[in-house]
Amino acid sequence: MAPEEIAGLICSRLEERGYRGAVLPIEHVAQLKHEIEGRLSRKEIDPAFYEKRLSHFRFHVTESLPRARSIIIAAAPQPQRKVTFHSNGQTYSAIIPPTYYADTDNQIEEILKDILGSNGYRLYPVALPEKLLAVCSGMAKYGKNNIAYVKGLGSFVSPRAFLSDMPTGSSDWLEPRVMEDCDKCKACLKACPTGAIVPDRFLVHAERCITFFNEESEEFPEWMDPAWHNSLVGCMRCQLVCQVNKPFVNWVEDGEDFDDAETRLILNGAPLDRLPPATVQKLNRCYMM
Repeated sequence: MAPEEIAGLICSRLEERGYRGAVLPIEHVAQLKHEIEGRLSRKEIDPAFYEKRLSHFRFHVTESLPRARSIIIAAAPQPQRKVTFHSNGQTYSAIIPPTYYADTDNQIEEILKDILGSNGYRLYPVALPEKLLAVCSGMAKYGKNNIAYVKGLGSFVSPRAFLSDMPTGSSDWLEPRVMEDCDKCKACLKACPTGAIVPDRFLVHAERCITFFNEESEEFPEWMDPAWHNSLVGCMRCQLVCQVNKPFVNWVEDGEDFDDAETRLILNGAPLDRLPPATVQKLNRCYMM
């Protein structure tokens, strides 16, 4: 089977599962690097945020994987998950946003390995800016909140990138752009309690985003109002008010349930070796390890 046919089969097989995909030449990795580093040099990206969250990207892929010839970006729909905690006779529920779950990662990988392997090619993991890759490939568009929206799936998706030694032909490479739906809409801008979303650009001030702070182990800054929190990790405010997400905002599935003893151990910061195996399994299942 010709590489172009294989690429088409990958996309159609993903579509059959309700997923999305795109296959691009390896040369586009250099454009990803140029885009990220350009924004950093223009101070559009906070240097401290870059060091903490973006410096793990590996753009010199042809050095570590000289046989790599193509990039594959895939996205799968994911719901919000409601996690429940019990403490002192009270029940507390918290939301884990869609992007924190990796339920579909193995399914995507199996589809790709099956198709590539049967045609003599291999699949490799890679650390690339997946939102940017999805947007530049045409598979997604940015919202004004700098979140990637996939047509028919909204922002309730989990994007994943891979490399392959399968050659592929040229492909479109689009400039990052905002959805047309955002032109006259300010819903996410108004909903953001920290002012991270601004009207003059789609690149948010990520160093002010609630997500940036509650993915860290440090104390929250004094200027952050506790009432702003709405998720166990991350933040859903800008996504829940978005009109494009209207069909998906009520897609909430039940997650793990932690009893009184488990909740107490977690709140007290008990080390892993003091947690019951069943509790560790629950934390693993909700990707909160």
